[in-house]
Amino acid sequence: MFDLADLRFLVSLASASSLAGAARGLNVSPPAVSQRLAQIEARLHLRLVDRGRGPLRLTAEGAHLVARAREILTEIETLSDEMTARAGRIEGPLNVIAPFGYGRLHVAPVLMRFAAEHPALRCDLRLSEDPLGAMRTGLWDVLVHVGRLPDLGIIQRVLAPNRRFLVAAPGYLDRHGRPEQPEEIAAHRVGVIREDRADASLWRLTRSDGRETRLRLRPAFACNDGEVLRIWALEGHGLIERSEWSVAPDLAAGRLIRLLPDWALPDADVVALLNPRAVRATRIDAFLDRLARDCGPGA
Repeated sequence: MFDLADLRFLVSLASASSLAGAARGLNVSPPAVSQRLAQIEARLHLRLVDRGRGPLRLTAEGAHLVARAREILTEIETLSDEMTARAGRIEGPLNVIAPFGYGRLHVAPVLMRFAAEHPALRCDLRLSEDPLGAMRTGLWDVLVHVGRLPDLGIIQRVLAPNRRFLVAAPGYLDRHGRPEQPEEIAAHRVGVIREDRADASLWRLTRSDGRETRLRLRPAFACNDGEVLRIWALEGHGLIERSEWSVAPDLAAGRLIRLLPDWALPDADVVALLNPRAVRATRIDAFLDRLARDCGPGA
């Protein structure tokens, strides 16, 4: 009655917002989707999708069938992964989620080098402003995150240490002076990044002797893309805090100056999270090893 192609079709259909959206995802025409759905319904003598206006909605029977289809496809994928792991082969799907900035500059090149060495891999990289939100889809194997995480109860691996620095361009400092104490930051133009749900306007700094201070800022500019924020700082628009991985070349070249070196912002290590629902296939472990090697200290 069913084959694997039917099950994959139904799962893809259920993930779409409309029949037209499903057609785009399947790279076929909308009439082809409607015809195939009608054929499956005719074989089952059941209606699986409500044909009313608005977003695509499954009937109770359709929802049950899609849920079971997902379970079956997962089991088949798991079995395939297990056999691949036993053979020591690196092949199959590898779904990675990463933040925009770090993902674009670091994860994407590593993933493509890894894929070039293993042509049987099918790689998918999704860059997200909210990677922790994206993980709720369940459609991922490895999630790369920069910064502290709550206790999620899933496996995490530190890929690289990462300090955060307070920086500004020499031109800005020539015009406005250099803050010597944290309390002086409030008199400056400050930019913040809003790329997750953290409180971007509250900074916590710790001095080398252990003294801690907290600053509540009124940002003069903000962006959800850290690269844009870095460019604004390079152009002399104000002070920003950025990860070491982002500004290290600028600091080395003198394009940016590190401020308050005796004070430290909280570290934001680069970590990889493993989907607890994914099989620990050889390809995942090998990719994690490559990430740690190519993104770690000294890389």
